[in-house]
Order: sequence, then structure tokens, then C-alpha cells
Amino acid sequence: MNNKRRFFPPATGGISLLVSFAVLCLTVFALLSLATVQANGRLMDASVQAVADYYAADCEAMDILALLRSGTVPEGVETAGDVYFYSCPISGTQDLMVEVRLQGADYTILRWQAVSNQDVTLEDGLNVWDGGLDF
Repeated sequence: MNNKRRFFPPATGGISLLVSFAVLCLTVFALLSLATVQANGRLMDASVQAVADYYAADCEAMDILALLRSGTVPEGVETAGDVYFYSCPISGTQDLMVEVRLQGADYTILRWQAVSNQDVTLEDGLNVWDGGLDF
């Protein structure tokens, strides 16, 4: 009889591979989460700046409206009868367009709108396949 004991090492190859894969997946998810947080931070900063720029233009437009109501027509304000037109820059790509009707001490805001000041160029058309066979 053979009294020698056979030695079987524990099977750690599959477990090690599984743990390595799990660590790799968690690392990738952590990096993706970090990138998302940074992108959200940049988006938040841009949003805060856009809101601050809009309200700065809004205050400027209200100051011009106050001058108009006091009887002073500032430079850059156009008139057509009792309707006054002016704009205040919000950013490099947007303006606050204002249109106000003054009737004595009363006023009516006809337009108070943020509009794009960029020229939009539309393409003439798309090259779409007409169904014919051109060789």
C-alpha cells in the first residue's frame, strides 16, 4: 500500500482571473464616472455663465427702458412712431432684442427675446440618390 499522500495545489487560476477582470471593470467604471463628473462640472460652469450674461443684458435693457420712460432716447435706440427698438448683447452669439411701445406714462413690451446674431447659411440641397444607375 502506498502511504504517500498526493499533494493537490488549490485551484486559484480561475479565481485569480475572475478577480482581475472584476478589478479591471471597476477601474474602468471609476474612470468613466470621473470623466462624467468633470463634463458635468464644465457644463454647469457654462450654464452659470450663460445665465449671468443673460441677466446682465436684461439689466442693461431695463436701464434703457427706464431712460425711455423718463423721456430720454439713448444712442442706438431706433423709433417708429411710439414704438422703440433696441438690442443688448448677451454673448458673442446672442442678443436681447427689445421692442417697446410708449404711450405717455404707460408702456407695453412687445418683444423681449434672446435671439441669435449668427448668420445661418443653409445648403442648397442634398445629393440624394435618385434611383438611377450611373456608371
